[in-house]
Amino acid sequence: MEVILLEKVEKLGNLGDLVNVRRGFARNYLLPKEKALQATESNKKRFEAQRKAYEARQAELLHYYRDLGARMEGTTVQLDRRVAEAGRLFGSVANADIADALEEQGFEVERGSILLPHGPIKEVGDHEVQVRLHPDVIVTITVSVAGI
Repeated sequence: MEVILLEKVEKLGNLGDLVNVRRGFARNYLLPKEKALQATESNKKRFEAQRKAYEARQAELLHYYRDLGARMEGTTVQLDRRVAEAGRLFGSVANADIADALEEQGFEVERGSILLPHGPIKEVGDHEVQVRLHPDVIVTITVSVAGI
């Protein structure tokens, strides 16, 4: 399915790009989240007529996320978990736990934007975690897991 991107989508393209994607990806993600329009002739004309507005909106969002990233950079999130004798957690710390802790500190982020490259955290200690606020704005925070 061919779509017109309404914003920058990582590993796919930039604002205004015509890209071919799978129908399910378009139907279930891009179209409902208003990240793309189906590339019909009428939508292409409508997009070109409103291109300046879309570019202004994207510039405003980028400015907002850069400001949020500057405030969030270097933040430490403290999480307490039950620990076994060897220092391993009984459960794990997932990105949803980190998102909830960030929300308590006043930073509202989607759990999908928290990047855990090695999967959930399963050990006590300080862990560097990246948060992708926008495709161009990635900040690093510290997740400190303490045993109880």
